[in-house]
Amino acid sequence: MHSTATPVTPATPATPETSATPAPPAAPETSGSPATSTHCPYCALQCGMDLVTGPQGVEVVERTGFPVNKGALCGKGRTAPAVLSSRVRLTEPLVRSRATGELTPATWEEALDRVADGLTRTRAEYGADACGVFGGGGLTNEKAYALGKFARVALGTSQIDYNGRFCMSSAAAAGQRAFGLDRGLPFPLEDIPRTGCVILVGSNLAETMPPALRYLTELRENGGTLIVVDPRRTRTAEQADLHLAPRPGTDLALALGLLHLVVAEGRTDEAFIEERTSGWEEARAAAMAHWPEHVERITGVAVPRLRDAVRLFCGADAAMVLTARGPEQQSKGTDTVGAWINLCLATGRAGRPFSGYGCLTGQGNGQGGREHGQKADQLPGYRKLTDPAARAHVAGVWGVDPDSLPGPGRSAYELLDALGGDIKSLLLMGSNPVVSAPRAAHVEERLRSLDFLAVADVVLSETACLADVVLPVTQWAEETGTVTNLEGRVLLRQRAVTAPAGVRGDLDVLHGLAERLGHGKGFPTDPEEVFEELRRASAGGPADYSGISYERLREDDGKGVFWPCPEGAGGAVAEGGRAQGGRAEGTPRLFLERFATEDGRARFVPVVHRDAAEEPDAEYPVLLTTGRVLAQYQSGAQTRRVDELNAAAPGPFVELHPRLAARLGVEEDDPVAVVSRRGRAVAPARVTSAIRADTVFMPFHWPGEGRANTLTHPALDPVSRMPEFKVCAVRVERV
Repeated sequence: MHSTATPVTPATPATPETSATPAPPAAPETSGSPATSTHCPYCALQCGMDLVTGPQGVEVVERTGFPVNKGALCGKGRTAPAVLSSRVRLTEPLVRSRATGELTPATWEEALDRVADGLTRTRAEYGADACGVFGGGGLTNEKAYALGKFARVALGTSQIDYNGRFCMSSAAAAGQRAFGLDRGLPFPLEDIPRTGCVILVGSNLAETMPPALRYLTELRENGGTLIVVDPRRTRTAEQADLHLAPRPGTDLALALGLLHLVVAEGRTDEAFIEERTSGWEEARAAAMAHWPEHVERITGVAVPRLRDAVRLFCGADAAMVLTARGPEQQSKGTDTVGAWINLCLATGRAGRPFSGYGCLTGQGNGQGGREHGQKADQLPGYRKLTDPAARAHVAGVWGVDPDSLPGPGRSAYELLDALGGDIKSLLLMGSNPVVSAPRAAHVEERLRSLDFLAVADVVLSETACLADVVLPVTQWAEETGTVTNLEGRVLLRQRAVTAPAGVRGDLDVLHGLAERLGHGKGFPTDPEEVFEELRRASAGGPADYSGISYERLREDDGKGVFWPCPEGAGGAVAEGGRAQGGRAEGTPRLFLERFATEDGRARFVPVVHRDAAEEPDAEYPVLLTTGRVLAQYQSGAQTRRVDELNAAAPGPFVELHPRLAARLGVEEDDPVAVVSRRGRAVAPARVTSAIRADTVFMPFHWPGEGRANTLTHPALDPVSRMPEFKVCAVRVERV
């Protein structure tokens, strides 16, 4: 069992939320350049920014030449340097005293020895698969690659996955099924204003990716239309020409109902279906079982509004469907995204200029993080771990026997659920599952039951509080590495400041551990050296980075290179690539000539609506959905340490409709309890008509009694293994 006691040291607060904290570490030193071009550490836009040292320390300066954000930043990006010198920053390793049970300062050698000893003991007593590794979608490509290699080579375990499984996995699985390839957006963001209609499903860009909202604004300024699908009238939905507010968990029925109307009204693109797709008749038959009145009863969206959506979407010369976590974080998320893809294919809105389906990837390196080996079933280059040719290629790069590589392991929630059972020890990097995982109280209990837990992080997160060893690691501006944004644009984040004394990089941590496990030579600490190996490992794979180098990423003002980009691609590559300044930018647009399937055709996948894993009943009569707010990010481990962001979003809340509030006798700011079969959360009420009367909403950024993920359901999508974050049955009580 792990104690939550923490040391009282100059670098560590008594708890993650303590307000009376010691003095911060010294302001970071610059690396010599008056301004360093880099990228924001938060969402998958990876907005460009310049960092300089000013009177208040490290400051952000607009980087107007970067095409994604053109200098625009949200509050999170603008305040990102605050965490670099935060008073709660970890600056020395901590180990749990066997005598007192408290975390106490230690040297790096002591800490790494303790981690290596814990993992070695577990392997010796229970076997390699009793060691687990859990990564994060915020790790750079180099770190994600090295972490996957560390698990499979140094530890020999199959038990590795990452928190990105909780983010984009359903869209990734649906894209693989339909197109033979998963890249969040198969076109650059700059194409969005040039289409005629966008259906935005389950995304609140105005709060989750504010700089991207300008693309939708430009779309409408150019005469295009915006349809937003969301059970809440969010800031983004307020910008829409048409807002559809379905009951949570019914996005699949909604998409099928729209496709039914497309067929019934004769709006299919028969030539496109014939020439570029397969499987249409089966998908058509499935959709025709979802007639409009039936869909209205399921979703709560009136038939006339369904017809309006079809008219706007099909009436445009080009159109797009963009999904985010709303339809994806469901136990039927893969089929739900597949239904929206079917709508695109049936109307010829895919594989054509300014048309297509895209996923708005969430985490900072959510795209690259799922490409290079930290997923349970994957090898670098987006290769399948079960493919003998892929195993042989990667094993050759790694200098190991292909037969020595373990097979696929457990998905993220299944791995966390196995802690303390089959999995006895865990190495965790870049994640805070005590706050972010579904059924979070159970996950916290599983973490406490481990024989050994090591966490690498920049602050003492809620998960790090449970660890036997905490390793303080560098942050985004203190290290160099690559990330891949939601467009598939590979970017170079450059080190701008020197890390505090006592802090090491994740690559240094993995090298130190691998060395103690007898594999030190295979784990370099220089990120460019790691990237060169990643290039070779990815060569010939779906996500081919072999033609990308640090030198190339620094060219053209660091605008990046779109994958796939095979070695030797010096001009326009594959489909849609175009040369800039004599160098190719890779492949910004996919599928214009053929899809990435064996026969080059996109595949319709027949899907039918099914209920959520947990529907309302007399005991739990209300639906809960969860999401983010503008001033916080993911589990809040970083943003909750920034005063300006905390002032804007100081804590959790429960958003509920006035009719529900009246029935409960609840007024604005009254404390209310939201109770599910998994637990109870308490937060102030926000009464608003911007949400459905049968639904409540909670943001998930906070721990403690307001932890939204205490309530969420761990039911898994059978394909993607995505938990059902976005819908569960609850009751609401006045406290």
